[in-house]
Amino acid sequence: MSKYAYFLGCLTPNRYPGIEHATKKTLDVFGVEVLDMKGASCCPAPGVIGSFDLLTWLVVAARNISIAEEMNADIMVSCNGCYATLQEANFLLQQNDKLKHEVNDVLKSINREYKGTAKVKHVIEVLNEDVGYTNIQQKLKCPLTGVKVAVHYGCHFLKPSDVRKHGSSERPTIIDDFVYALGAESVQYKNKLMCCGAGGGVRANALDVALDFTRDKLDNMIEAGADCVTTPCAFCHFQFDVGQIDLSQKTGKKYELPVVFLTQLLGLALGMTSEEVGLNNNKTQVQTLINKISNVPMVKA
Repeated sequence: MSKYAYFLGCLTPNRYPGIEHATKKTLDVFGVEVLDMKGASCCPAPGVIGSFDLLTWLVVAARNISIAEEMNADIMVSCNGCYATLQEANFLLQQNDKLKHEVNDVLKSINREYKGTAKVKHVIEVLNEDVGYTNIQQKLKCPLTGVKVAVHYGCHFLKPSDVRKHGSSERPTIIDDFVYALGAESVQYKNKLMCCGAGGGVRANALDVALDFTRDKLDNMIEAGADCVTTPCAFCHFQFDVGQIDLSQKTGKKYELPVVFLTQLLGLALGMTSEEVGLNNNKTQVQTLINKISNVPMVKA
């Protein structure tokens, strides 16, 4: 079928290797070849670095993209921050010959060149466009019937809308449609498109502010009856997972909503165990979700 150079970023290999494992394992079911990007660095992080030194930000991003170009493959990501940096850098360099020339002037000192031939896609785009939700439905062994999922899109996944084209940035459906394809229900909840709270260095510099965002989102999800939250972003995954531990300690209220990356959710619907999709790496519990899924009859192959 198709092949992609998988850009892991920082959070996935260092904190949530289960996201990588679930992504590779589920895409293999559909014949998508996932290639390791040897020598890839931090993306680097969107917003902060680029705001202070645009050229350095572009050079590092272009170097990463050039690795995929050498592999003759497009890039696939499982982090919204990596998605933002690599896709926006690609967009800027493809539109601006002067910037591209300046970037390549730096890269030539390490015998690299950015050509602009590789696309940058999020794993949900690969599942939607390359695999197709209909094909996914045909492979389900354990449809998530009765499971209520709170979808969190995250900031960098949707905007700027002229670069990331997922239909409406105000009323996105691509992940909701994915949840429905797995047999689950995507619950609507208050302030669904609000930030998780961690982005832009807020978690590192103002933890209480970050946790206020996270608490609001979690309370709204729980009020809507969600059995879990699913995210397309390793950093958002981290904030909801570790943030629940922080909130439980801060407020005295026990927060334990299972946090499931979208390819982990797919893996469960394909009949994989929670360990096979790496959910055992979470700080918060997932057992309530697994118990609910285990009550769903397996579909005969």
